[in-house]
Amino acid sequence: MTLMQKFFWFVAAIVYPISLFFSATLTGGLVVLVDFFSVFLTLYVLLGLYDLNFSPHTLNRLYPVAAYIRYGLEHIRTEIQQYFIAGETEELPFNREQRNLVYRRARNLDDTIPFGTIFDITEPGWLGAAHSMRPVDVLEDNRRVMVGGDDCLKPYNAARMNCSAMSFGSLSANAIIALNKAAAAEGFYHNTGEGGFSPYHEQGGDVVWQIGTGYFGCRTPDGGFDSQAFKERAASDQVKMIEIKISQGAKPAHGGVLPAAKVTEEIARIRTVEIGKDVISPAAHSEFDTPKELLNFITRLRDLSGGKPVGFKLCIGSKSEFMAVCKAMLETGVLPDFITIDGAEGGTGAAPVEFSSRLGLPCLEGLDFVHNCLVGIGVRDKIRLIASGKTATGFDIVSKLAIGADIVNAARTMMLALGCIQSRACNTNNCPTGIATQDPNRGKALNVQQRHLRVANFQRRTLDSAFHLIGAMGLDDPEKLTPNMIWRRSANETNQYFDEIYPSLRAGELLSNEIHPDYVRHWQSATAESFVVSTVNVA
Repeated sequence: MTLMQKFFWFVAAIVYPISLFFSATLTGGLVVLVDFFSVFLTLYVLLGLYDLNFSPHTLNRLYPVAAYIRYGLEHIRTEIQQYFIAGETEELPFNREQRNLVYRRARNLDDTIPFGTIFDITEPGWLGAAHSMRPVDVLEDNRRVMVGGDDCLKPYNAARMNCSAMSFGSLSANAIIALNKAAAAEGFYHNTGEGGFSPYHEQGGDVVWQIGTGYFGCRTPDGGFDSQAFKERAASDQVKMIEIKISQGAKPAHGGVLPAAKVTEEIARIRTVEIGKDVISPAAHSEFDTPKELLNFITRLRDLSGGKPVGFKLCIGSKSEFMAVCKAMLETGVLPDFITIDGAEGGTGAAPVEFSSRLGLPCLEGLDFVHNCLVGIGVRDKIRLIASGKTATGFDIVSKLAIGADIVNAARTMMLALGCIQSRACNTNNCPTGIATQDPNRGKALNVQQRHLRVANFQRRTLDSAFHLIGAMGLDDPEKLTPNMIWRRSANETNQYFDEIYPSLRAGELLSNEIHPDYVRHWQSATAESFVVSTVNVA
């Protein structure tokens, strides 16, 4: 018998009967106190007897009643860690220093720090940039970028930093409204996420309509693509671009299920699905199965939307598969207007741990690969690249632009600007800030008029910070950033510039007979006819 079990039987056999005796014999003021004590002991004994004889938990059988203390502490462990134990630079995915910076900028407070950096800038993996002795200002005309290739009839002039994909259904109605109002206030775009273009997105902000594998908002009863529904919705003046989601960094190559309990009448109407039934979001698209079919689908959406920019989003996994798309571009002459590269380091969506932690390339590495592939086939100047993956500061923007991006998206830090406290309860419907929930009582607690201004402040001030950094590097145009301006600290206490870490291809190199060895095997195993590659060529 354990010590805790012996203590329980001592209380049950000796202390409890004594308390009942005194409760029955005492009168006056003491009786209330003794009665309370007796009730407490009664509950203790009943709960202990249940634990000893019926509890499915071993801890409760060995440590009756006391085991609940452990469960209670475990329940609040995350909060204790976050508020009282973790240092300023220790937490993931965003440490307190990063979150505080987002909060300060969102509230228009001073974002400077005294007494030097609290980070160890000599640790391996630290990123930095080369500044100039002749700083300048970024020209106003260079602060936005035009998206739209030769086949695009309605090009879009985009901000350099925008709101990444987050669906209504994952986020509350008030959160979506606030994000779109912020986009309208500061002139950036708001990606709908694969949940569809909802009425809550119609607040005047520019919209990128994301089409996922479930084709929500343009879906046939059997889950296929409804071209007429797409054409009608894409005609909205708010919809500026169309993005086909192939995969996302949080869970690459993984579908999802919206449980029947969450499929309300409103959700069903927006997503064009049946009320009260599980909604399956498959892992793969049904409208295309090969690289050429993907490009044909892009052409189809571009035509149906009246010539608006159309691109696709993916997290880089098999390098040969992306090169297969490049070969399909060369053979068909069809080019996407943009490609969004999501990083495997995260995202707002809930996902299996193994998918989040083990699949896909980090944003900078995937971005560098895509940029060089497009350079290597001679089409980089015709396709815009959008980088999506953990953007909290101006330097995060600068590093992505230098590696090859034209535009940067942010999701989780937009949520932080809304008031997210990184409680990591997004998949429980119990978000404490009313952001990632469909609970109407929680959702309506988010003050749209106040919070949309905070998102707008964060976007504007973070982008201004990026432009100031670019100017400090002696450049008046983000397009002049190059990989040799960003360095990463190595284990041997030296700085390696990105063009030294990752090889840069020459214009048209993939079309020549002399291809860099890091690219040649992937290129040789790729085919425009299929995503299937030879098993001997490892991605």
